[in-house]
Amino acid sequence: MSELRVEAYEMPGVQLGPENPLPNLRNRLKHGPPPKFSDDIPEEDRKNIGYGCDAGPLPHRLQDSYNRRRRVRSFKALVLENDILRATFLIELGGRLWSLYHKPARRELLYLNPVFQPANLAVRDAWFSGGVEWNVGIYGHTPYTCSPLFAARVDGGNGNQILRIYEWDRVRGTPYQMDFSLPEGSPWLFAHMRIVNPSDVEVPMWWWSNIAVAERPDVRVIVPADHALLHGQGMLLRGEIPVHEGVDKTYPTNMSSAASIFFEIPRGHRPWVTALDKEGRGLVQTSTRRQPGRKLFAWGTGPGGRRWAEFLSVPNWPYIEIQAGIARTQEQCAPMPAGAEWTWTEAYGLMEADASLAHGSDWSAARRAVEGRLEAALPQAQHESALRQGDKAALLPPAEILHRGSGWGSLEMRRRARAGQPPFCGGETPFDDVTLGNDQSPWLQLLEKGEFPSGRPEDSPGAWMIQPEWRSLLEESVRAGRSDHWLAWLHLGVMYYESGQAEKARDAWKKSIALTPSAWAWRNLAVMARHEEKLAEAADLWRTAYRMLPQCIPLLLESSASFLDVGRPRELLALLAELAPSARELGRVKILTAKAALEAGELDAVERILRSDIEVSNMREGEVVLTDLWFGLHEKRIAAAENIPINDALKARVRREFPPPENLDFRMSVASG
Repeated sequence: MSELRVEAYEMPGVQLGPENPLPNLRNRLKHGPPPKFSDDIPEEDRKNIGYGCDAGPLPHRLQDSYNRRRRVRSFKALVLENDILRATFLIELGGRLWSLYHKPARRELLYLNPVFQPANLAVRDAWFSGGVEWNVGIYGHTPYTCSPLFAARVDGGNGNQILRIYEWDRVRGTPYQMDFSLPEGSPWLFAHMRIVNPSDVEVPMWWWSNIAVAERPDVRVIVPADHALLHGQGMLLRGEIPVHEGVDKTYPTNMSSAASIFFEIPRGHRPWVTALDKEGRGLVQTSTRRQPGRKLFAWGTGPGGRRWAEFLSVPNWPYIEIQAGIARTQEQCAPMPAGAEWTWTEAYGLMEADASLAHGSDWSAARRAVEGRLEAALPQAQHESALRQGDKAALLPPAEILHRGSGWGSLEMRRRARAGQPPFCGGETPFDDVTLGNDQSPWLQLLEKGEFPSGRPEDSPGAWMIQPEWRSLLEESVRAGRSDHWLAWLHLGVMYYESGQAEKARDAWKKSIALTPSAWAWRNLAVMARHEEKLAEAADLWRTAYRMLPQCIPLLLESSASFLDVGRPRELLALLAELAPSARELGRVKILTAKAALEAGELDAVERILRSDIEVSNMREGEVVLTDLWFGLHEKRIAAAENIPINDALKARVRREFPPPENLDFRMSVASG
């Protein structure tokens, strides 16, 4: 029999803090062409490259106010266990499969991060490493990676307990569910995935299961492929594997820079991926054919890669990710037809292959060694049978709700009922009204009373909404005079801008200001002006917004950056000097201070900041601001001392003679910066 229980999981971690009240407005003017690719990439693999990848995080708010002060925290864990495997899920953190422990082998199959430490790698900012992350809906890490999801116990019969994790995806307007099972005596954790498109239009769909495993020199990633798509020369290139450009890419520690490798598994071939140590042992993931994509991600062994691995965990605890998706690459979504329902079943378990073959020079023999063991342990016919069984079980109602997610699914069910539309799901994924809270309250009032409540302009404007049906409801309420106030026009402006109606957004925010001036509307106009490259106008608008709401840290950071956009570093230094000590100590404020000091020629001040214990909690993936400051400092010093220009030769010299301190180096490529 399998057992499903709730228990506490403790580890050092940080608090996420409040969400950012400012809407993350996309710059649609700069949405460029899809990624370039080489001509030898098969047409079937490139036809959707770029499709659906322009979606932003709205209606979600950013999660960017965490820090790096870890304290022991207790997380709610859901544990699914049989006599062979114990799977631990952190339901408050996107349902992350945090641990998969093989009891007979006494082996953890995943990378078990000893801490919870977010950094800015996801679409809403906060992201953390470890376990298996379930990425749904839009390009990038899921909006729900640091959010609580729904969880329920389902009686699968014959003593089989199913853990169901589910949510309503607000961006794509699609419910999704994940049913996890550990049948009695099974060495496999089965994950039955289901996405439903309840709308009458096609939606771009994205899914990648990102599996973290420990990085070691003896670990080799093996997949049933002879070619892969890799990034290089500013495009996607097709190359042979395992050896590409003289480097065996299947050993992640061979790569000095961060790398993403999309393996080209032949169509119709059973998809799988594994990471095996010198003994031929490690985790293997396989799936039914709806999930054909497989990828390897590694930070690389350069200083920046080592720094990132440490930044997300603790020293000497590196990891890689082997990933599985519903498209060939992560540069594309899959077109999901109106009314479609997609399902597939993933299986996770221990692979024990012949080490001499797995690590031998014959790549074909290495693949056959794994594939033979996989077929013996989990025949493909048995896996397909698990998919059919999973499809039936996916419609069973829960026996018990173990945890609740957001109230947005319940709100959408109410909207559909009032509009005479069918529900977007059945009793298999209940979204009950107990989840409705403060975020949903104004929208519920709009739905049921036809009025969107107003508020004080100094208070947070609340949760955003971009769904066209809600925009129509709010427009109707404003026209009828029931919601003709500043807050309704503010929200309408966000809805318009997200849908590409820039002029209607501008008019809405100006109308909001005419009714009641607010920092929120001035700020949105500032962002819009910056997108239009009207930098001086944007800076003036930001300063107006900041003067109205100086206690809003995200607004402080945006407004401060605008000083640098228009070449006013000394004004920025004066403003930052007046901040409270707690604000001046923020990592982002220190960076702004250092950038302004560098532009103003106050080089000693720059060095003091860089030599201090500067720590930017939400450092972005690919961000090299700290090394840019370090190199810029030394370029200016040498140029002044030797009376020479700052040119390519000097820049190359500085990079040779002044390597940055390890704590500042987040470069993902040894050639960057």
